[in-house]
Amino acid sequence: MKLILPLILLLVGTGGGIAAGLFLTPAAEEPTEEAMANPCGPLPEDDHAMTAAEDHSEPEAASDKEYARLNNQFVVPVVSNEQVQALVVVSLSVEVPTGEKDFVFEQEPKLRDAFLQVLFDHANLGGFDGQFTATTNMRNLRTALRNAAREAIGNQVSDVLILELVRQDV
Repeated sequence: MKLILPLILLLVGTGGGIAAGLFLTPAAEEPTEEAMANPCGPLPEDDHAMTAAEDHSEPEAASDKEYARLNNQFVVPVVSNEQVQALVVVSLSVEVPTGEKDFVFEQEPKLRDAFLQVLFDHANLGGFDGQFTATTNMRNLRTALRNAAREAIGNQVSDVLILELVRQDV
């Protein structure tokens, strides 16, 4: 009898949590015409940025890329009213041409510094509040991380992948 009550409470709580999650899930956002025209987001306003029309290089095959997963996670505090409200833990990987993975690891301290600055700025602007995994928020964060990586270690960085993103309220 002592085991039945906790088991029943566990099942009811789990069922209620699943039902609440399904009920409270927001409706999917309809993409705007601007988002449909440019699914990767706005181009950075930089003299060094190339548009697709200006890039005359051959598209690289998937096998020409490798991924350098940064060894340690990034821990970002979410501060509100001068108090830490939550901690966000992020795991990142950097996409580079084959053979450049070692270069990324050599430059990792510089890269981590650039990534932390972007993550702190994102947190301070409210990027990790509310529905922080929305497509628009994630696209903006990825673009900012990619731009920071290119500034820190060069244009061989083709993308930054967000492997894990967890928010834990304090």
